[in-house]
Amino acid sequence: MKSYQEKDLKYIWHPCSQMKDYEEFPSVIVERGKGAYVYDLNGKSYMDAVSSWWVNLFGHSNERINRAIKNQMDNIEHVIFANFSHKSAIDFAERIVKISPEGLNKVFFSDNGSSAIEIALKMSFHSHMLRGKADKKRFVALSSAYHGETLGALSVGGLDLYSEVYKPMLLNTFRIENPDCYRCKYNKHRDSCKAECFEDMEKVIVENHREITAVIVEPMVQGAAGMKMYSPAYLKKLRKICDEYDIHLIADEIAVGFGRTGKMFACEHAEISPDFMAISKGVSGGYMAMSAVLTTDEIYDAFYADYSEARAFIHSHTYSGNALACAAACEVLDIFEEEDILKKNEVKSKKIKELALKRVKGNPYIGEYRQLGMIGAIELVEDKVSKKQFDWKKRVGYDIYKIAMSKGLVLRPIANVLYFMPPYIIDDKDIDFMVNTAFDSIEEYFRK
Repeated sequence: MKSYQEKDLKYIWHPCSQMKDYEEFPSVIVERGKGAYVYDLNGKSYMDAVSSWWVNLFGHSNERINRAIKNQMDNIEHVIFANFSHKSAIDFAERIVKISPEGLNKVFFSDNGSSAIEIALKMSFHSHMLRGKADKKRFVALSSAYHGETLGALSVGGLDLYSEVYKPMLLNTFRIENPDCYRCKYNKHRDSCKAECFEDMEKVIVENHREITAVIVEPMVQGAAGMKMYSPAYLKKLRKICDEYDIHLIADEIAVGFGRTGKMFACEHAEISPDFMAISKGVSGGYMAMSAVLTTDEIYDAFYADYSEARAFIHSHTYSGNALACAAACEVLDIFEEEDILKKNEVKSKKIKELALKRVKGNPYIGEYRQLGMIGAIELVEDKVSKKQFDWKKRVGYDIYKIAMSKGLVLRPIANVLYFMPPYIIDDKDIDFMVNTAFDSIEEYFRK
């Protein structure tokens, strides 16, 4: 394996990495995967507790998805998606509309999450312009938000780690303090939260609504912010004020959709429908690059006209509606339906939470364990009373991640937050290994 690791470092520039780290902690060269585990060239197993960046819903080398892609490959692998279509794309679009929040009746395909965000931003602005409201050209986003890393997506993100150096190139966005129940300044318990923190959002919208085209949020959980979870009351208030001031609501369900929060889509916790919903990651079960934006008939109709009126949405991606990806996505929906995944996940998420809460007790460096559905987060703090975070330069989460890797568990940290986002096919044995190994690794680090 060492020779491949040396070649990897020599030729490959990995994402979201300081490549100098790879000199001391080289890449794991994966040979195969099965279920919740991947195996390196030496045969060592690693449990993929983060679903390979939150995409692998039903395990590696899933036989059903494998078969669906192979069957599709024997017919058509890809075809230009302008003036052409195919059954897999049509079937997926019909089915996703039926299970999505009410009113999202049109599907625009793309190939990754950042692109889906770009599409939603452009559609929002463009549709307002077509309705004679060209002044609506600014977006509202939450601090600590993450929506991707293309320039438009960075513009509505709120994490300096990703965007600081590019700020001279970005859109001028209204940025609102994010809801954060763990550090809530109103000292409310999450379960009884009335979203008092919404006053920051309300103030900006009331004062600037004439120039706001859309508000974009990650519903219920801000992923890259450290799995920050908040009340559905916030989303209810947001939907209401957006309706009042003719502002679009963009729901970034890329990470939180497809059952991850316990509902098929996170917006369902608040019983709201957005004007745009971006989906990706789990949509194809982690197999193929795919994304889509769902939107309303009203927005679609704003662009519908004779070509001479120049109202078309001229935006394209080469692999839009890829047949292999759509076939995988259809099979993903079949698995959800036929195997009653959401119901099974209720049992699994309860076991994860119960086991994690037992291990949290008495640890002075764990500020909070929080969980929503199949997302669990362990927030490490230097001081439990003040909730003071560790200096990011200490790389506490990263060092614990390395310990866990030595034990065969993949826990990709977000600064001082370790999290569980496992494949839905995990069993009780996997859950015990995942949770206990994570806490064992934390305790080993702080014993040093």
